[in-house]
Amino acid sequence: MKLDVKPAADCRYDAVSLGEIMLRLDPGEGRIRTARSFRAWEGGGEYNVVRGLRRCFGYRAAVLTAFADNEVGRLMEDFVLQGGVDTSYIKWMPTDGMGRSCRNGLNFTERGFGIRGALGCSDRANTAISKMRAEDFDLERLFGRDGVRWLHTGGIYAALSETSAETAVEVIRTAKKYGTVVSYDLNYRPSMWSAIGGKEKVQAVNKEIAKYVDVMIGNEEDFTACLGFEVEGNDEDLKSLHLEGYRKMVGTAARTYPNFKVVATTLRTVKTATVNDWSAIVWADGEVYKAKDYKDLEILDRVGGGDSFASGLIFGLMETGDPETAVNYGAAHGALAMTTPGDTTMASRAEVEAIMRGAGARVKR
Repeated sequence: MKLDVKPAADCRYDAVSLGEIMLRLDPGEGRIRTARSFRAWEGGGEYNVVRGLRRCFGYRAAVLTAFADNEVGRLMEDFVLQGGVDTSYIKWMPTDGMGRSCRNGLNFTERGFGIRGALGCSDRANTAISKMRAEDFDLERLFGRDGVRWLHTGGIYAALSETSAETAVEVIRTAKKYGTVVSYDLNYRPSMWSAIGGKEKVQAVNKEIAKYVDVMIGNEEDFTACLGFEVEGNDEDLKSLHLEGYRKMVGTAARTYPNFKVVATTLRTVKTATVNDWSAIVWADGEVYKAKDYKDLEILDRVGGGDSFASGLIFGLMETGDPETAVNYGAAHGALAMTTPGDTTMASRAEVEAIMRGAGARVKR
């Protein structure tokens, strides 16, 4: 595997994300439909990754996004600032006070418990970032003058609007022109693609974007729906067969897209909403590396676990260049992130590395 990551001294940013950041409204242990109060968080599939790189791993991170310029947008900015992520490349869009010109996205999310699965209800049409085109951002300044070692984006952003996929391609092309490594999380959401062409559209968009990606991330549904690869085996089969199906799938992906230097997927068996088996694998240099198994992992909030896997994986690849170490960083970070509320990590690098070494849950005093 050869990921040619630029030296940190040559770049202002270690990692930048392209995508939407929403206001997450969380009813805690209750239900959206009966809630009388919500706890507010920020979150977004692409943003969560670079925030993890900043807060857990200490990397310099920024976001390439847009907010409607109102009080909700300023609240979102405050969350981003609290996460330590640079806001220099946030585009502020004027509003008409009604959300007709643009608005900020909302995401109502239940954590789930036991036999009741997690539930999301998004309110994100007509948002500021969905209207942005590549020329609305100063990409030459970002990638050319400032310098970025790693760009992360994904299929959630690409599905926001007809123009989002085009913007993603142009941003990625500019990043590649300046030697930035690109990762992409397929993150398939059927509800987001149904209004703009469904499966046919999702595959057309993602197959085009895939041509420019160095590190491709997704689970079995993502690779099947977005790139047309089939997994042999399913959750009802023996776990060994399920894993072998994954191995074949990532190998097929790597052969189909020779630009892929790393292909990664999480392994999750859902026993209940609050107990999962969790692990991950990566393909690199024709070899498949599997992370430690986290059997019967107790989950407080599963939303963002895959994003925290991605940030741990990226950190491991950038820091060590070793895919086996990287996938274990990813799996451990994702596991820890699901033990706390909200979309984003509350773990430290020391905690992640302790879990990788097999640390238990005894009280620390």
